[in-house]
Amino acid sequence: MEASKHRYLIALGSNRRAPQIGAPRAVLDAAVAELAEEGWEVEAVSSWVDSAPIGPSQRQYANGAVVISGDLDPTETLEHLQSIEEKFGRERRGQRWRARTLDLDIVLWSGGAWHSTTLSIPHPLFREREFVLRPAAEIAADWRDPVSGHSLRQLARRSFR
Repeated sequence: MEASKHRYLIALGSNRRAPQIGAPRAVLDAAVAELAEEGWEVEAVSSWVDSAPIGPSQRQYANGAVVISGDLDPTETLEHLQSIEEKFGRERRGQRWRARTLDLDIVLWSGGAWHSTTLSIPHPLFREREFVLRPAAEIAADWRDPVSGHSLRQLARRSFR
């Protein structure tokens, strides 16, 4: 029997150059290519947007969203995304919200909500972050938030007029 496909809406962000890749927007392009190379089906990619940093970092971010599908469950997907972040030079020690070459966050999952000690889907802060919600609504406007029941289109309109 074939494993069931899972679909994920992933938020991407970068605010540091990566060696051999370049500026943050190039990092996002390379991250999408890496997802495909590692076996994910890339269904849709948003435009990249620039945003101000949250927290202590002073560098502007490049952000976007991608819809991917594959056979991994949410916990396995988180581990895989973190391994990709590490390939791009991401370090997970030290101060939260500091500058980073690559940030990949699971925002939504086709299975609805998921909660464990290491992962919460939907992402707990995505409704408050225009740099996540606008790109997500661009490529997955009808995808519904399992908590509020609103589509991404509705959430983007209500939150950021």
